[in-house]
Amino acid sequence: MSILSTLMGNKKLSMPSAQDALPGRPDPIATAARHFVSGHALKGPYPEGTESALFGMGCFWGAERLFWQRDGVWVTAVGYAGGITPNPTYRETTTGLTGHAEVVLVVYDPQRISFAELLALFWESHDPTQGMRQGNDVGTTYRSAIFTTSAAQLAEARASRDAYQAALRDAGRGAITTEIDTAPAFYFAEEEHQQYLAKNPNGYCGLQGTGVACAVAPAAGS
Repeated sequence: MSILSTLMGNKKLSMPSAQDALPGRPDPIATAARHFVSGHALKGPYPEGTESALFGMGCFWGAERLFWQRDGVWVTAVGYAGGITPNPTYRETTTGLTGHAEVVLVVYDPQRISFAELLALFWESHDPTQGMRQGNDVGTTYRSAIFTTSAAQLAEARASRDAYQAALRDAGRGAITTEIDTAPAFYFAEEEHQQYLAKNPNGYCGLQGTGVACAVAPAAGS
């Protein structure tokens, strides 16, 4: 049995060190060219004026469907971010030895859907207090995360976290453990994982929110 196979059953609850991380590979792994639902190019080019962010909220299958269904979202894709291993595979990330979280790339038109609305969808659709897990999905790859692509997004994400923490506290819930940072390298997942629940309508979706509402902040200048 290979070392990788042995590690597959080990649900990692802490981030690997650079010395322990799997080596990965120099070239991207193969993925789909176009979104299975919309037909839009997965890797772009994206329309002028669109913005993007990465959201991690447990298993990325259900999370991606949540976002692609929203009006104003141009394209979504699932992949890996926030870790060490370059160009990891799904099999490698599940060992916990790449350090990556399963995330959804969301490319959206801010004239049609605001970042605040995406943040509210994010907070309300999973439990951001669970640390290195989401429900029955246990390990670093299932941690809650927001990776932003602008200073404005980063500030807004942190402010929304603080506001939602207050709402959770009032509801008797615990502390938010969501990782919020500027976007690191994003690695597209394999084609089979892209828009998985459109291809497999009865497939697994582990999303479960807290039942606590997240207020959407008014747009600047309104």
